[in-house]
This record gives sequence, C-alpha cells and structure tokens, in this order.
Amino acid sequence: MPLETPARIVSELASRGYNAEREAVTRIADAPDPAATLDRALETVPDDALKLTTDHVDSVIEATETARSDPKAESGSTPASQADAAASADHDPSVSTGTTPGSSAVEGGTVPHETEGSRDVDTSLRAIEVANDMTGQSTGTGEYSDFVTVFRDRYEKLASKLRGRVNHRPTDAIESMAGGSEAALIGMVSDIRSTASGHWLVELEDTNGTFPCLVMKDRPIADLVQQLLMDEVIAVEGTLADDAGILFVDSLHFPDVPRTHKPSTADRHVQAALISDVHVGSQEFMEDAWRRFTDWLHTPEAEHVEYLLIAGDMVEGVGVYPEQDKELDIIDIYDQYEAFSEYLKEVPGDMEIRMIPGNHDAVRLAEPQPGFDEELRDIMTAHDAQVHSNPALITVEGVTVLMYHGVSLDEVIAELPDEEANYDEPHKAMYQLLKKRHVAPQYGGHTRLAPEDRDYLVMEEVPDVFHTGHVHKIGWGEYHNVLALNSGCWQAQTDFQKSVNIDPDAGFAPILDLDTLDMTVRKFT
Repeated sequence: MPLETPARIVSELASRGYNAEREAVTRIADAPDPAATLDRALETVPDDALKLTTDHVDSVIEATETARSDPKAESGSTPASQADAAASADHDPSVSTGTTPGSSAVEGGTVPHETEGSRDVDTSLRAIEVANDMTGQSTGTGEYSDFVTVFRDRYEKLASKLRGRVNHRPTDAIESMAGGSEAALIGMVSDIRSTASGHWLVELEDTNGTFPCLVMKDRPIADLVQQLLMDEVIAVEGTLADDAGILFVDSLHFPDVPRTHKPSTADRHVQAALISDVHVGSQEFMEDAWRRFTDWLHTPEAEHVEYLLIAGDMVEGVGVYPEQDKELDIIDIYDQYEAFSEYLKEVPGDMEIRMIPGNHDAVRLAEPQPGFDEELRDIMTAHDAQVHSNPALITVEGVTVLMYHGVSLDEVIAELPDEEANYDEPHKAMYQLLKKRHVAPQYGGHTRLAPEDRDYLVMEEVPDVFHTGHVHKIGWGEYHNVLALNSGCWQAQTDFQKSVNIDPDAGFAPILDLDTLDMTVRKFT
C-alpha cells in the first residue's frame, strides 16, 4: 500500500498494532521512501513500545542517510544498531498503558498480546453503514423559501406516520363541514394557550391553513397538552362545535415509535463503547480518567469492544460561553483538535471509530451540523476515525444507532414538566423526542435550526439505539424497545456549570453488547 499520506501511515501503523506521535507520522511521510522508513522504524522499535516517537523516527532517518552517504561510517555500526541505540536512550513509555519502563499494565509483569494493539480481531466480520449524513450536502441559503421547504418536508414525513391512525381531513375541508360533525386533523402545532376557564386551545397548521382545537381541562388527554412543543406534528380527533369554528378534541396522537418495534441485533458477540463530551482543551478535561479508559480497552476484558461511537464535543472549543477563555488549558482550536487526536491514538488501533460534532466543535451551530471540513479532518487522522453529521444514523452490524449530540434536550427539559423531562434522568427527555419522531422539533428557541432541502432531523426510521450527550449526565432506559442512552462526559465541573447548577457525571463509558443490546456502564474515575 502506498504511504504517501499521513492518514495511510496511521492506518498502516494501526494494522500492525502501533500508534505514533503526530510529528513522527509527518517525518515518515516526508521521508524519501516512507514505506522503507516505516518498516525500519518498526524493526528497530523497542519490544515494549506501542508508540513510535519522533526521536526514534529521526534516528532511523538519520541512520539511513548516514549509511547511504558513507557505508563505512565511523563507528562501523549498521543503521539498525544506531536506531536501537537512539531508541534505548530516548524511548518514551507508551501512553496507551500509562506504564513506566519495565512495568506492565497487567499483573504478572509481562505485556499482554492485547496491549500491543493486536487483539486477534477479525475485522472482516465488521459491517457498518451510515445514513442521513448531510456532510457536503448543505443547500440552504436562509431564504424564506428554504424554511417553507424544510417545514413542508417535516409535515409530510410525520403526517405519513399518522394517517393510518386517523381519518384525516385538511383544514380547508374541515372548515366546510357542518357543526357537530366528527373530524380528524393532522397538523403542526403553531400555538398553545390556555383559556380563561383553564382549557387548552391548540392551533394546528397543515399545508392548507390553520384550525383551532380545544382540549377540555377535565379530559384525560389534557395532560398530553403539557408535553407538546411548538412545531411538532400531531393528530387529533373530535367533534366540531355547532358553528363548526372549533374542534373539541377527544383524542390526541403522536407520530411515536410503534409498541411493536423489534430491535435488530448483531449475529456475533461484539461490543461498542458509546461516549460523548470529551472536551479536550478544557482545564477540567479528565485526562487520568481517559487514560484509565484507554488502558482498559487494551485488556482482555475489553477484547470484544470493537467500535467507539462518540456523540460530539470532542474539544472544549473557543468562545462557546462567556469568559470561557479563563477555563481553557489549550486556547487555540486547532491545537485542541491536535491534542484530541493524540488522545484518540491511545485506543487500540484495530477499533472502528465514528464521531459526530457537538455545539463545542468547530462547525456551524445550526442543526443539522455537517461533519468537519478538510482542515480539521487532516488533523483528526488517528485510526482513520470518521466524522459524520449531527445527527447521523449509523448501523453497526445490523444495530441501528441514531447519534445526536443533544442540544434540544435543554429545550425539552425547560418546556416540559419535571416528571416528563429533567437533567437527572436525561433519557426521559429522549423518550419525548422518540415520541415526537424528531430530534429538535421546536424552531426559534434555544436550539438553532438550519433550513435545508429536507428535514434531516426527522426520525424517519426507528432506531434500535438512541445515543445523545450534551447534558453531561448519565441516563438510560427503554422506550418501546428502543434503548435511549445519554452517555455523560469526560469533563469535571467547570465554573460555568456551577453557575447553572450542573453537576456532571464524568468518566463513565457505557459498553453496549450489540448481540443482546444489554449495557454495562463502566466508571473510570
């Protein structure tokens, strides 16, 4: 395989069970013969090293150049022996194990086969597909027509999931019906207000107009009105008033996940680590916990963990909230991504890594968020990690995982009653999004939404797993057989979080069995 790019060199190193310092990869790529330089560097690397250092690669290149210019160099030593001597003097212990020279990450004093990065994993058994990735597909210009297009698309997609449940009539047809008639309407919530008598008036809009719907306060469905968000699509059934000017609602329906949903599972025992909110660059990034996690990934106990799915906020970012600069350990955004890439090298080289951006990452804030641009992708070369858009639908060996960073969870928690959505149980807010079949239904609030040629935020397909982050809290549960998981973070409490009363769940790694959808949450703090 040609090794003319750093990404291919990283991939080749990973296939042989090694990591490398970023500058070491650059030196190999710039060498006259990258393939030969890589082979020589690996031939002469110390037995207990898992990572090629820049000093070691420099010694190999220097020795090779010396041999070419003077085959009988003054010491009479070979390039290999010169490189060995340099490595002996300058060797930096592996950051993957966190060990010092002569020690081992595993009791017994010998470095296990897994720690070398080769875990006897048959990568040919892997299967991964990505849908709904809008990276490179953005068409929105911000014109009024773009907003009309995206909201029409939302309405049609969600209305199609409700038409089989009610005998829908468009608003203009209902307006012409006689008073006292039974009617059903599918519409987008355009207004919610209470009357002087304490009843609820909900205005629904379809592609033909709007129609007022009244939910009486003494009806059991009145509690459902408190779960409504603006701009979501629902269906109602009821009876028209005598003057046919309003619909008295008897039943209310959400697009929802069918109760009959049966999740898919993998055909073999294989696991995925689902994490989010690493926040490299923050003074509160929990480096020790991260290293304990990556050390664990090299142990026999983690031999079946072949996938790493990261739901956004890989770095802390710059200028995300007021006076954030006072809490930064790395003040340059590109340096933050370079540091994150180095930390990512600590995971086993044979792992498949998929990521989406979050609101701290260097992409637009409006959702859907595209994956990183080429400049950031060139920095993020570790293990050939792939960055998709937020949200994205990733099918891992038959198991469909909807990855969404989760900014809209703030809005859901703020708008709905505590028993329906709160920060201590973030999965309950996720249940609401599954019920609405949309990851960010409300436009014009806290969550910024971008108009595209279609609504990428609709849950057209029911996922088997719904994975979010953002709120820095651990929470998981099942909703109509869909596993909803918010995966916590790797950042200790910041001053800003203290000011808004956020007590993060940090240093946790949920491990999902893809063959059973059972989950174990491991703590590394």
